[in-house]
Amino acid sequence: MIIFFICITLLILGYKFYSPFVEKQAGIDPSVKTPQIRFEEGVDYVAIHPVKAFLIQFLNIAGVGPIFGPILGALYGPIALVWIVIGNILGGAVHDYFSGVMSIKEDGKSLPEIAGKYFNVFYKGIMLIFTAMLLFFVGVVFIMSPAGLLGSLSYFEGTFLEGNTFWVFLILGYYFLATLLPIDKIITKLYPLFGLLMIVMTTLIAISLLFNAPNLPVMGDFLGYFNHDHFNHDFLEPNPDGLPVWPLLFITITCGAISGFHSTQAPIMARCLTNEKYVRPVYYGAMISEGVVGCVWALAGIAAFPEGYTELKAMLDQGGPGLVVNHIATSYLGALGGIMAIVAVAIFPITSGDTAFRSLRLTIVDAFNIPQSMRNRILLAVPILVIAYFMTKIDFSLIWRYFAFSNMLLSTSVLWLATKYLFDRGTFHWVVSIPAIIGTSITVSYIATAGIGFNIPADYSQAIAIGVAILLLTTLTFLHVKRASPAQS
Repeated sequence: MIIFFICITLLILGYKFYSPFVEKQAGIDPSVKTPQIRFEEGVDYVAIHPVKAFLIQFLNIAGVGPIFGPILGALYGPIALVWIVIGNILGGAVHDYFSGVMSIKEDGKSLPEIAGKYFNVFYKGIMLIFTAMLLFFVGVVFIMSPAGLLGSLSYFEGTFLEGNTFWVFLILGYYFLATLLPIDKIITKLYPLFGLLMIVMTTLIAISLLFNAPNLPVMGDFLGYFNHDHFNHDFLEPNPDGLPVWPLLFITITCGAISGFHSTQAPIMARCLTNEKYVRPVYYGAMISEGVVGCVWALAGIAAFPEGYTELKAMLDQGGPGLVVNHIATSYLGALGGIMAIVAVAIFPITSGDTAFRSLRLTIVDAFNIPQSMRNRILLAVPILVIAYFMTKIDFSLIWRYFAFSNMLLSTSVLWLATKYLFDRGTFHWVVSIPAIIGTSITVSYIATAGIGFNIPADYSQAIAIGVAILLLTTLTFLHVKRASPAQS
């Protein structure tokens, strides 16, 4: 039990003490007019109260990502909790914060447009491709997963509601409306309520686990990772299923630790905030909150199964993380838990899927400077959702693998963009450049090892990752010293 409280305490302390230091580097100015004030048009630039903005941002980035990812990450043991906490405070929350900062500083624009300003048109094009690719994968995943769950419920056996087809079209119809309509018609009205629901559900699950779970990790489980012999020889070794901690744990748990998808959501609230001072609580705060959710579900994956890894793995093989969510919720919360489980794996992904497609529309609009008339919004939404429908015909596991990789790839790209932003300002860029270096080494190692990449042995990919990290750190240190030397002379 103490392990869980240490994790939550560290996340809170990270927001309390580290986030103000990060904010000092960003150049926040509460006196300037935000994009919402300067470009109010009643569709995307709409004033939203900061508390409501926080809940919307929290739900936009959360969905089932910090539930499914940590459950899968629990296969690696208690080290999953370590990654969530450290990755969140030093990487994910910083990534989300600067995504919001750069967007609100640049008129609420999408990240590819900002990349074009701070780097060049080539980097803008790369970011545009990465962003569009990830948003499509997110949208498709969050059509397929809730449709699959709803179509498999026993209540619908023998009716037209059984199977995926009806639910895919119903979800696509909702996405069409949510993509077209002004943000204050659906999103600002319903999402704060769903955000509160996720908070309530997470709290109830955490309390139930802490008092009733049979397999709570203890301090010795963590210390075992960091004793001299284990850390030197076994820290990177595979889990019982043969999966190496580096880099697969860091790709498996993105939401909750660090997720490039979150940067695609940044412009939505950046166009709605009425003061720059709200960026830290809305963006950094929402990510810290997602870290809490991730810790709860990682703990659930570890603690709720008396037989540990074997039992969790068997249930994942049988029905994926959705079945694990249903098992945990119903086991610990009864009938209420069953309802919450359906909400968690059906409604929550839909609330991320619709904002993914909305963000894709905004990204295309920004890239090609398209006026936001209703006609143009329809002309954009229809082909996007038609393509998404055909992508639902592709194997889900393949879509998920590309989603996981592109998620880390985009987050790393955004961290490098934030590095350039701080480097140009002359402030302490290491708050983003160090996570960018680590993210790059993880991404390189993964694509070297993965079957969708070069499929080389893990030992070689780990060596390549270390080499890339050393090269990047050396180069950045050289540029840092070179920048500082004229001021010292």
